[in-house]
Amino acid sequence: MKKKKNLWSFAVLPLYLFTLVFVVGPLVYMAAISFATNKEGYGVLWRFTTENYRKILDPVYLETFQQSLKLAFSSTLSIMLLGYPFGYFMAKLSDRRKKRMMLLLVIPFWVNSLIRLYGWIIILQTKGALNGFLLKLGLIEKPLKMLYSYPAVLLGMIYTLLPFMILSVYSSAEKMDWSLVEAAMDLGATPAQAFFSVTLKMTLPGLLSGMILTFIPSMGLFFIADILGGNKIVLVGSLIQDQMSRGSNWPFAAALAVILTFLTTLIIYLYRKITHVSELEGLY
Repeated sequence: MKKKKNLWSFAVLPLYLFTLVFVVGPLVYMAAISFATNKEGYGVLWRFTTENYRKILDPVYLETFQQSLKLAFSSTLSIMLLGYPFGYFMAKLSDRRKKRMMLLLVIPFWVNSLIRLYGWIIILQTKGALNGFLLKLGLIEKPLKMLYSYPAVLLGMIYTLLPFMILSVYSSAEKMDWSLVEAAMDLGATPAQAFFSVTLKMTLPGLLSGMILTFIPSMGLFFIADILGGNKIVLVGSLIQDQMSRGSNWPFAAALAVILTFLTTLIIYLYRKITHVSELEGLY
């Protein structure tokens, strides 16, 4: 028994070392730099200060956080409204059709995300495919300015993150016991009542997982805002990247990253609390 325990400890040791070196280590270093003083030119001075965090309270940077949260909530809500029905009905398909739909969802991942986003530039630009199609149908009289706008960035977020919501909901809906829905309807529940009382509760973990997988990345996918927003939409990720490259202010960039990490950790904590409560309700 002791030999098995020692072998198990030895087997997981590389995992612990990897976590310490490549996860815990960078996070601790980032937090330490956030309290350091910026050095003119390049580098940092290891002089303790809280000025980097006080600087975040500047209205300009608070507006950046507000804009990032607004985009994250908007994209997550849109993805939820589109992805939940898709994943739900996908789980009810036959095995052959499930495989086909799964293949269609995975195919875009075979192409680099930057290339796919540049494809949206071709579609959304003034002389692009979408404006040409709308002009031919007579729905518009002159080309619409869709590119380099908030809706274009929102569309890019939805396009990039929608598969994560669909797959999360699908994984929950596929494992669901459909006989419970039939039992609820046999007891007099309408389809809507059966959905909200049984289906939604049983697929809630997948829905919440999809929301986490879409909300958190949408806070930091600054390259989507840069490509489709034309630097008009500034996210927290864009600000961090700008401070580390152009501004060379690593302590302030680290402070921004710490706040962003805190927000994402808080969201994950709330997700775990909600899922725990829903599991307890399911038991009773």
